[in-house]
Amino acid sequence: MKTIFVKEHEQVRNWYIIDAAGQPLGRVAAKVASVLRGKNKAAYTPNQNMGDYVVVINAAKVVVTGNKNEDMLYRHHTGFIRGLREFSFEELIQRKPVDPFRRTLAGMLPNGSLGRSLMKNVKIYAGAEHPHAAQNPKPLAF
Repeated sequence: MKTIFVKEHEQVRNWYIIDAAGQPLGRVAAKVASVLRGKNKAAYTPNQNMGDYVVVINAAKVVVTGNKNEDMLYRHHTGFIRGLREFSFEELIQRKPVDPFRRTLAGMLPNGSLGRSLMKNVKIYAGAEHPHAAQNPKPLAF
């Protein structure tokens, strides 16, 4: 079986929209990562950016199960001595509402230049409004 390579000008990219309100964080991020990679297409190639564009609305209203609100820690180091900062899910969702979703999604994508280019294809918004109505995004159900 031969690997299919699609040229850049032959790619067909669709726009999808996902409402994350009340949905589990990991399940929504896994579905978005799959669409970003292009795994829902027949011409999927692991080393190419074959995916579609995804608009995620209501990212501030995602839920986590169990005690993950208090137990799940997000860490960031400033680069200075004793610069390790830790935030729980509740603290981070109050400070930066889209950051938990962005970090979870980035962890599901490949490391390196391919993952960074895939992260440019997702648009994450804390509320229900988004400026991508002209692209006519289709609702993505899961």
